[in-house]
Amino acid sequence: QVQLVESGGGLVQPGGSLRLSCAASRSIVNINPMGWYRQAPGKERELVAIISSGGRTNYVDSVKGRFTISRDNAKNTVYLQMNSLKPEDTGVYYCYAHDFRSYWGQGTQVTVSS
Repeated sequence: QVQLVESGGGLVQPGGSLRLSCAASRSIVNINPMGWYRQAPGKERELVAIISSGGRTNYVDSVKGRFTISRDNAKNTVYLQMNSLKPEDTGVYYCYAHDFRSYWGQGTQVTVSS
């Protein structure tokens, strides 16, 4: 079992930045993979970024070059650095972990608007 708690969401203007954090309730060293999904109003949840236990990353095309996922195993935390935010990045962002089964956080709202 692992509990995931996201933080760092909020309201930001287009072009701004946010850093999301996902704190896990236990060691994440062997959790593979971990990642971030998002769900915009009226749309299905989509994968944003994923990181393996070895640090390999993958991103949805729409965020490549703007978002960076990272993990700090010592702090049991995964981060999503989001730069050059656009209104279409608005949504609820969910932390994800796979450890024999899928685990989800409660989500954090990100709103990009002027």
